Amino acid sequence: MAAKFANIDEYIRLFPDDVQAVLDEVRRTIRSAVPSPGETISYQMPTITLDGQSLVYFAAWKHHIGIYPPIPEIDPELDQELAPYRAAKGTLKFPLREPIPYDLIGRVVALLVSERVKAED
Repeated sequence: MAAKFANIDEYIRLFPDDVQAVLDEVRRTIRSAVPSPGETISYQMPTITLDGQSLVYFAAWKHHIGIYPPIPEIDPELDQELAPYRAAKGTLKFPLREPIPYDLIGRVVALLVSERVKAED
């Protein structure tokens, strides 16, 4: 049975120190792009919320950090930068053996926030 986590801190503490540092920075990057972000665990993954609704999930795997949900292809310049990281169904995989592009993650999250705000208008 998979472990259950009460919060994101518990999730992050399960990983080796080097992966914890990456997860902490991914979390900080995402939170800085979301106005009044909330946090929860959903689908057993750290989840950042906007207005109480899940906005973006992130998770550590053996060889990469995953960012979910699928990222829409609506900005050609951003799409080109994301191309090396796109995986099945549009999710993003950032290999742990390479430098994590935190600024790119921040821009992706800003796009998700913008799309959510547009959808609510």
